[in-house]
Amino acid sequence: MAKRNRLSDSVIEKFYVLKSDENIKHGPYKAYFRRRTVIAAGNYNNGKKTGIWSFADVNGKLVENYNYTTNSYIFEAPLDTDTDLHFFFDTVFAKTDMVTRPLKIGGSYYGFVPYLNIFQLPFETIDIETDYFNATVELLISPLGRLADYKVRLLSSYYDYDHTFNLDVNLFSEEDRTFQPATLNGVPILSRIIIKCYVTPGGGLDFY
Repeated sequence: MAKRNRLSDSVIEKFYVLKSDENIKHGPYKAYFRRRTVIAAGNYNNGKKTGIWSFADVNGKLVENYNYTTNSYIFEAPLDTDTDLHFFFDTVFAKTDMVTRPLKIGGSYYGFVPYLNIFQLPFETIDIETDYFNATVELLISPLGRLADYKVRLLSSYYDYDHTFNLDVNLFSEEDRTFQPATLNGVPILSRIIIKCYVTPGGGLDFY
C-alpha cells in the first residue's frame, strides 16, 4: 500500500507499508524536494532500512551513499562551500592536524531535516511577518557520536526579538541522536553543527 507524508514545507516522502500493518514501512522509499528532485532513495524491510541508500542535495547531486546492512558510509561528497551547514570545534588546530567533520546519515540536506521540522514557534503567526525572523539551529555532537544538546535561536531586529530555545534531545529518535563524530588526527572530538534556516509562514523552520 502506497503512502505519502510531508516532512517539511519543501520535502515529501513516498513509501509503501504492509497491508497487515500500515505503521510498518516495507518496500521502496523516496523523498522529494519540492515534489521533483529525489533527495533520498532506498528500501525498507519490515520497518527497517536495508541495503544501500542514496542521498542527494536539492539539485539532485549525489552527496552520500550509506549501507544500512553493514552500517557503513560508502561515499561522502566534499561539503559544498555554499551551504547552510557550518561546523565548529572546541579545539585549536595546528596546520598539520587532520580534522574530519561530524557525519549524519542522510547527507547534508535530507539528514538534517528532522532537526528543523521538530521545532514550532511558541506563538501564533497570524499577525506576524515571519520573513523578518532569522533562525539558527545548533547541534552539539559528543565524541561518542551522540546528540548532546539541541537549541534554536530566533532573531528579529524588526520585532526586537532575540530568544534561544533548548529542547530535550530525547524528543528525537535513536537514529536522529546518532552521528559519526568529528575527529582530530583520528581521535573523536566534540563538535557543533550550526544550521542556518528561515521561519516558515506556519511557524516552522526550513532551509534557505
